[in-house]
Amino acid sequence: MELVPRLIAWELTGACNLNCVHCRAAATKAPSSNELSTDEAKRFIDDIAGFAKPIIILSGGEPLMRDDVYEIARYGTDKGLRMVLGTNGTLITREVAKKLKDAGIKRISISIDGASAKTHDGFRGMSGAFDGALRGINVLKEAGLSLQVNTTITKRNLKEVPEILNLALELGADALHIFMLVPTGRGEVLAGEEVSPEEYEGVLNWLYDARKKVKMQLKATCAPHYFRIMYQRAKQEGAHVELRERGFSAMTKGCLAGTGFCFISKAGEVYPCGYLPVLAGDIRKQPFWEIWRNSNVFIKLRDSSRLKGKCGICEFKRVCGGCRARAYAATGDYLAEEPYCIYQPGGATRG
Repeated sequence: MELVPRLIAWELTGACNLNCVHCRAAATKAPSSNELSTDEAKRFIDDIAGFAKPIIILSGGEPLMRDDVYEIARYGTDKGLRMVLGTNGTLITREVAKKLKDAGIKRISISIDGASAKTHDGFRGMSGAFDGALRGINVLKEAGLSLQVNTTITKRNLKEVPEILNLALELGADALHIFMLVPTGRGEVLAGEEVSPEEYEGVLNWLYDARKKVKMQLKATCAPHYFRIMYQRAKQEGAHVELRERGFSAMTKGCLAGTGFCFISKAGEVYPCGYLPVLAGDIRKQPFWEIWRNSNVFIKLRDSSRLKGKCGICEFKRVCGGCRARAYAATGDYLAEEPYCIYQPGGATRG
């Protein structure tokens, strides 16, 4: 059966009103001259809709910095695609919320990287960003739009994660997605702030336990280890039926880069994910469907037998796959073993 994209993250613009230290896009205050035009954006949507119906994440930078974001969203909606939007929340007003709803946006994700203004504003590089995000969230909820809270985990906020969950619940969010820091883009300056592999494992086990206690959707992103942990924990608890009910049987693997997911840059470049800077193609030079099906990078990522080191011999490689972006950042080889995994194939773990 042919693999089709299930999720596409699309960097509409590099422009942003904030200056976040962990920004993958290393965003700037003004848009660049090479960004896809409205017409190019629509042609790209036509290309996608011709062979797949993925979720499209309109991102940036700050996508609300583009005046045509509503037109693009509406066009995708009319083509039968599920359009969602990722924003820092500070530019959302009642008028903006209405336009997003009218454009058919199904969910808005807003980043909250601390349980307090001090932590969040430190990440965001602007005093008042936390209060601005909360105001935006309240407006979205009033408009009846689905809300997702995104949180990037680093040493700065590791101890605040349970409080962030409580905040997301208080805000009426439908989902909380935690992102494990990948040191690329502006996030390179936070390379020393990655949590340790042991802390990483601890956060993912906490998430597994938290999912049993709240009705909100909880998901780990850029953390393929979670799929291995979910399988291990469920097996230990004799909860194989529960595991299936949680959707494990329908999942492919932890790292979806190039298999169910890809990233489109503001200039139309195609990458396996936004944190893996290995070019797979350019939609200005060839159709997206052709890149998706024939890119040498994607073909390699879809073959788990190519994985190296302990990832290559791990019994969970088809479930987890390791973070290919983190492997690349550490070694320059996106097929190398995941450097932030304490699991040793065969069942032993290093202390």
